[in-house]
Amino acid sequence: MLENLKTVLEQIQNGNNLGEKITLVGATKTMPVDLINSAIQNGLNVVAENKVQEFREKTGLIDKRAKQHFIGHLQTNKVKYLVGNVELIHSVDSVHLAEEINRVSIKKNTVQKILLEVNVGGELSKSGFNPNNLVDSAMHIFNELKNVEIKGLMAMLPHSDDENLLVQLCKKMRNDYDFLISKGLPFEYLSIGMSNDYLIAIKNGSNTIRLGRTIFGQRNYGGN
Repeated sequence: MLENLKTVLEQIQNGNNLGEKITLVGATKTMPVDLINSAIQNGLNVVAENKVQEFREKTGLIDKRAKQHFIGHLQTNKVKYLVGNVELIHSVDSVHLAEEINRVSIKKNTVQKILLEVNVGGELSKSGFNPNNLVDSAMHIFNELKNVEIKGLMAMLPHSDDENLLVQLCKKMRNDYDFLISKGLPFEYLSIGMSNDYLIAIKNGSNTIRLGRTIFGQRNYGGN
């Protein structure tokens, strides 16, 4: 694991194609706490869970030197467990979910940082904002929901061997990201790139990658 982590840290040390620093997010689904903490002690600064239940089980056990994000599909009834307890929620896939995060944030007297998840490939199997409605939705959330702070965009690229397609989707996301910055949104994170495609993503505008298998090896699902 440590050699894998070292390799990735070396790959990203010069930033993306625009010279921006890359945030490496360790996707820690099913990974034991001692392995996660070992990675943190060796240079991993951000970790993230995919499931709220697993996040809750590990709460208080993760090395405090790392920031905690959430990257999985989020149901509105579980928002209360994350607001104020994670640095950033990557997977806000609807105005309705943003409204619930805002409601809970008001209740907790906090401002929750979020990313808007975009279904950039138009895949029926994935949730997320329609790219055609993204700007209007982002501006609505930015102007109306004062207890959420949109810090950027997130997407999962399609599983495809067509590298040109993946490049074009990354560039589309980057264009939308830059346009929304020009409209005054306080963006920091363009979260594109997982183990299969992160090298393509960082060559085409992504500044945040979410890696599980590449760092930690194959996940153990325990037969579930």
